Amino acid sequence: MRGVSVLLFSAALGACSTAPQPGRSAKAEAHLQKLLAGKVAGVPVSCLPNYRSEDMVAIDDNTILFREGNRRIWRNDLNGGTCNGVASGSYALVTNRFGGLGLCRGDIGRVVDLRSGMTVGSCAMGDFVPYSSPRG
Repeated sequence: MRGVSVLLFSAALGACSTAPQPGRSAKAEAHLQKLLAGKVAGVPVSCLPNYRSEDMVAIDDNTILFREGNRRIWRNDLNGGTCNGVASGSYALVTNRFGGLGLCRGDIGRVVDLRSGMTVGSCAMGDFVPYSSPRG
């Protein structure tokens, strides 16, 4: 069965990354670093089985984070295209999921203008990298 998820994003958020991504603003990079501070990257996985759209954060047009409470953040650097404008707050990311596997690498997200309802772009999901606090 095919499920459709609408992922709404709030105002543009800063960025984060171990190495700054070309074209990423300093504000976006700072936001990304703040959200990942104190967390260690784990082994990438191809699917994120459970997520809630309200737990998503668009860092910029190339990076999306999925929060799993306070303990884990899943980072997705889009693989193919950019979701132009998705972090602006004026757009939504709509994904189609098949087979109940959750959101997976290669799934296509459509960027939809919230005012007109028109699709204005698309991008493909990349691997999901977990970031967790190290155990002490």
